[in-house]
Amino acid sequence: MEFFKIVNIQTSESVIKERIQNSYLSDIYPDIVILDGAEEVVQIGCIWGEFTIRRDEIKGGIRYSMLDCPNALAWTITTGYPPARDKIVIHLTINRQRKQQQFIDEINEFLDGWEEGLLDFFKG
Repeated sequence: MEFFKIVNIQTSESVIKERIQNSYLSDIYPDIVILDGAEEVVQIGCIWGEFTIRRDEIKGGIRYSMLDCPNALAWTITTGYPPARDKIVIHLTINRQRKQQQFIDEINEFLDGWEEGLLDFFKG
């Protein structure tokens, strides 16, 4: 399954890569708690439990992947490409074709939280 969230922020790929670092995850999205880790790989706590996430720089921005998630949950934060070239696009995927509605609702809340957090983070 895949999910999209368009965030009304005009920025550049280099700014996304520079500003969205693991050390700021809790500032951007307060429901993520950093438990341990370094620059690229961190152990977090979130609504779904404890996971190891990896941050990678990609074309257009960054990708986070939950390395030990049974749903292979990953999300990208990019700009400069469709579906909204002049805004930030959050694209989240899981390796399932169907999930319970509760989990889908939680994913949408996760994306809403990222949108709100990025809007606040980029204001400052």
